[in-house]
Amino acid sequence: MTRVDIFQELFLVFLGLGTIVGIIVVAYILYNAYKYRDDGERHSDEDLPTLGELPTGGSGGKKLFVSFFLSALIVISLTLWSYGMLIDVESGPEGPGEDALEVDVEGQTFSWSFYYENGVESSNELVVPAGTPVWVDVTSVDVWHSFGITSQRVKADAIPGESDQTWFQADEEGEYLIECFELCGPGHSSMEGTLTVMSQEDYDQWVQDQLTLTLTLEDSEGETVNDTENVEVTVQDPDGETVGTYTGEDFDDEGALEISVEQGDTYTVIVESTDGSFETTEDDFEIVDGPEESLQLGGSDGGDGEDESSSEDENGNGNGNGNESEDSGGEN
Repeated sequence: MTRVDIFQELFLVFLGLGTIVGIIVVAYILYNAYKYRDDGERHSDEDLPTLGELPTGGSGGKKLFVSFFLSALIVISLTLWSYGMLIDVESGPEGPGEDALEVDVEGQTFSWSFYYENGVESSNELVVPAGTPVWVDVTSVDVWHSFGITSQRVKADAIPGESDQTWFQADEEGEYLIECFELCGPGHSSMEGTLTVMSQEDYDQWVQDQLTLTLTLEDSEGETVNDTENVEVTVQDPDGETVGTYTGEDFDDEGALEISVEQGDTYTVIVESTDGSFETTEDDFEIVDGPEESLQLGGSDGGDGEDESSSEDENGNGNGNGNESEDSGGEN
């Protein structure tokens, strides 16, 4: 049972019982108002109260006792039942099990960041598979925020230095609004995100796309290298272990190479020439959010001089490894 189901059941039960009690009370009031109405007639055996005399009940308080007992029984039962249902909301489906998706949520003025267990990161979009319990651990990096998804009945405080954990399970595919429910500054009203719920197959593909680096090679003039026949690319994880080796045959017709990994992190990409046409070049890339990067190849190999230039990606991030070459203007 999802949070939505639980709160919907609570609402319907309270609405139903409240309606029944309301109907009974109003009907009883109307019945007594009609029964004891003043029709202007007086009977000789009618026992009317005199001025200053308190009226006495004719049933010894039985009606009062019955009504009080039934009211107390209903209220106590509802309280215990509601408490049990809310415990299920807080504890979730036996805690974050193996099938659950765990996501760290970080609020900052005025956006949301999401960090998945596998290293995938996203900004202002939380992507989850339908029918899967999702546990979120919410915090903030600056001021107080409040993470909320109204459609999923989710709300958790985002407080700097603290974390608040909650869960939800979205069964219907689609897009839902993520909001901040805490007045956090002038941009509070625009602090919104999107919950995207998709099928498990589409979600797996989305994750794979986020963990794929699309790499293109450039010559010294910034032109894309399409002739990759003599190129060999080696990918190493942060521990220096090789996770994949690619050759020119793995590049597509546009000179792009898709490098897939199992965990989002910073990976080292080493490009070597099998025929010595350029110097070995390497750079570090953070594989999150499906990056597209370019790597500028070093100059032609075989020179005696040294060149302290370093390779750069298209964002201008150099690796600082200092490709050595006498002629840095060589092309592949």
